[in-house]
Amino acid sequence: MPINSYFSTLTFSKKLLSAILLLLSINMVLSQEKTPKANGPSAEELAKSNNPLADLTAFNVQYYFRPSLNKVDGGSANTTWFRFAMPTGRVLWRLSVPLESRAIVNQNTDFSKSGLGDIDIFAAYIAVQKPKLTFGIGPSASFNTATDETLGTGKNTLGIAAVAFAVPNPKIQVGGLVIWRTDVGGDTARADVNLLAIQPFYFWQLGKGLYFRGAPIMPFNLQSGNYHVPLGLGMGKVVKIEGVVFNFFIEPQPSILSRGTGEPNFQVFGGLNMQF
Repeated sequence: MPINSYFSTLTFSKKLLSAILLLLSINMVLSQEKTPKANGPSAEELAKSNNPLADLTAFNVQYYFRPSLNKVDGGSANTTWFRFAMPTGRVLWRLSVPLESRAIVNQNTDFSKSGLGDIDIFAAYIAVQKPKLTFGIGPSASFNTATDETLGTGKNTLGIAAVAFAVPNPKIQVGGLVIWRTDVGGDTARADVNLLAIQPFYFWQLGKGLYFRGAPIMPFNLQSGNYHVPLGLGMGKVVKIEGVVFNFFIEPQPSILSRGTGEPNFQVFGGLNMQF
């Protein structure tokens, strides 16, 4: 793909991050100038807005901007996730579709690829569903749908995922996600997949829908030994409009530990989550 495609993707990425920052700033100002409305988000809705196991239909757009990659001069990578979640009884289904871009731009290399990545799905059985604790566990799978070999694993994978979300008090929510998957088919010429991903998350409600947050994903490639451990600390804002809860956020994530070529040294995680 020509370098123009990379810069177009980068421009879109910056616009998305700028829009999130603008919305966050506007709502911070409004929250200071206006008193809470009766139809604003309740304490329960504020807690559910960050609960990945909330018993609500949801649509999310989440974006990772990675301007620096370990041991790759001029390397960058970006991922936009489109996620749809829907409960059916005690099972919550989550479908995730990624758009990926990879680029290396330096004095020796002019490389850029953009397209669809590996689609994944998670079916969580909600074993515990209480006001202060939610726990789900179930199968997790990804599919070899990437439009270019640099944008996916080349494998179909299958494994298990478990999620816990706790609300010890109205101001604090904590939890975690653990996913393990291995390959079950695909391109035999590609490297085997044995992946463990751990995602702690923590939220501190400041009032009027504004909150501090962190939700860094720590992927460990058990096949190659590569990994990166980011530290996440950002801000978000929850608003309710015409019965829909909107949660937008931005979260810088520097890597405090990393091993392997291509692992991100720094990334920015931003997005908009909608619950209906």
